[in-house]
Amino acid sequence: MKEIVVLTGAGISAESGLKTFRDANGLWEGHDVMEVASPEGFERHPELVLDFYNQRRRQLLEVHPNPAHRALHRLESHYRVTIVTQNVDDLHERAGSTEVLHLHGELFKVRSTRGNGEVMEWKKDLVLGDVCGQGHQLRPHIVWFGEQVPLLHTAISVVEKADILIIIGTSMQVYPAASLVDYVGAQAPIYFIDPRPAVSRGSRNNLNIIPSTAVEGVPPLVEQLIQEVETS
Repeated sequence: MKEIVVLTGAGISAESGLKTFRDANGLWEGHDVMEVASPEGFERHPELVLDFYNQRRRQLLEVHPNPAHRALHRLESHYRVTIVTQNVDDLHERAGSTEVLHLHGELFKVRSTRGNGEVMEWKKDLVLGDVCGQGHQLRPHIVWFGEQVPLLHTAISVVEKADILIIIGTSMQVYPAASLVDYVGAQAPIYFIDPRPAVSRGSRNNLNIIPSTAVEGVPPLVEQLIQEVETS
């Protein structure tokens, strides 16, 4: 069974009605990114940061997977599929996908501020005074700016084994996630789905650009890939 790796970004979640964190002016909900997504911002204004993620968490409870999420789940009947996502929502899992790597963390999880590895499921508001088993304040289980991406090396090893790479709803301009495409084999087909693709084929003969939204572009591609298996 062939290996498919799918890299997803904010575009696929936006089509479920989930607000993307960063606006066109570089602000997140009117806040400078370093105020709400950095260890320094959390140290200065913990209540502001916690409230920002509480709002994101509440919104996530109100949205649902879209046809692109569900189509990716259908691939699992014909391929080994691993989704490597920059998104912190759980829409892939809710659609049924079983192998999902969250590079930037997960909104429905929290962890201790003391870095002792304790991660907890959390779907309600997180406030000052919510503590781990050792009595330390909890924080969102999110990779903030300036922090290491702990699953990056795992994602690299997954991409290196891919027979097919699909990129959906991401500009591939944010590092280190953008570097993952450099690890795919030279002969592996790459499908890039984005309504405004900021890439060109260049010297990549294996790159197929699909200028569509995730909802428009993913289901037909999935049906094509399934048909290729069934007729081979």
